[in-house]
Amino acid sequence: MWWNTLLLSLREIRRNLLRSFLTILGIVIGVSAVVTMVTLGRGATQAVQTQIASMGSNLLMVSPGQRLGPGAGGAGAPSFKESDGEAIATQIGGVARVAPEVRQSVTVVADGRNWQTTVTGSTGDYLAVKGWVLAGGRNFEPAELQAGAAVCLVGQTVKRELYGSRNPLGQMLRVKQFSCSIV
Repeated sequence: MWWNTLLLSLREIRRNLLRSFLTILGIVIGVSAVVTMVTLGRGATQAVQTQIASMGSNLLMVSPGQRLGPGAGGAGAPSFKESDGEAIATQIGGVARVAPEVRQSVTVVADGRNWQTTVTGSTGDYLAVKGWVLAGGRNFEPAELQAGAAVCLVGQTVKRELYGSRNPLGQMLRVKQFSCSIV
């Protein structure tokens, strides 16, 4: 009985070859699409989890918000001061590092070449808080931070656009009206 059923089904497949081929093709495409979507979903989930993990498990980012309520009109809150960061570090238990930051979009100049970029001003703990590792050079020295020395770090894009293949360490970079040495 099973043998007859098998022969009958093979005969029907041969009789309707185009229909059989298209059915198999549809099944293959459907299964491939499902596998692809599941793989992409898992990859996206993994990327988000990696990004969150790179922030650190105990990272808290605080930024000034907006004043709300009668008469405020959605006005921006006053920006933080460096003393606010110091207060967080000293008055809240368990805080390992504090890295206040100021950001501004500016044009930087080196060797007559200009580049529009975002400049971030912060403390020596900024790289550690962000979980970043320097590709070259060094972090700020405590004495430089204390003295307010005109030193800076540059990212790969600024390095490539302003210095090309040359090593920028020790070179001067103009940020607005200030010149700073790349460390």
